[in-house]
Amino acid sequence: MPNPNDAVSDIATLERIYGAPAAASIKKEIAYVHPCYRKFIEAAPFVLLATSGAGGLDLSPRGDAAGFVRVHDENTLLLPDRRGNNRIDSLRNILHDPRVALLFLIPGIGETLRVVGSASIHIQPDLLATFAVDGKLPRSVLAIKVESVFFQCSRAVLRSHLWDPSKHVSRDDLPSLGNILAALSDGEIDGLKYDGELPERLKATMY
Repeated sequence: MPNPNDAVSDIATLERIYGAPAAASIKKEIAYVHPCYRKFIEAAPFVLLATSGAGGLDLSPRGDAAGFVRVHDENTLLLPDRRGNNRIDSLRNILHDPRVALLFLIPGIGETLRVVGSASIHIQPDLLATFAVDGKLPRSVLAIKVESVFFQCSRAVLRSHLWDPSKHVSRDDLPSLGNILAALSDGEIDGLKYDGELPERLKATMY
């Protein structure tokens, strides 16, 4: 266990350890969605949404067809909130603290895109209708005011072999969701029943 007394506790020490950032690391960050960055957003079928609230931090995966996060203009992104578990942790946090961060991932691409901004929650019927899939509307849409956008180089993805099929893990090597729920609920939830019903439930509740 690391000794807490040895933890780095000041900026000067950090800067001495890591040195100055390269010029490209500074120049890549801008305060709007440049056309080059827009292409990344429109190609991404998956984004991680980070929020902060009274109860702490939350990091939530969001996914849909590529481009599901809409670039309304160079200062605004629109993110539909599809069906989920109804915990609404991210939305609760946004009501408390509108600051958000997003990390866009594109299958097969090493670089990721980071966006920082502030979000508000909207439920206007005409807006929701523009995000309909198979006639089904999102519950709400996040309007994200962009404050910072920059790309992250591919080192992390390359080190992790994230997109390398030969490194993919078999689902059978990990506990099933039913097994996890049965264990955490001391058997109150029937794990076999949960696992058996899950595939059809996912199909029926995708949107």
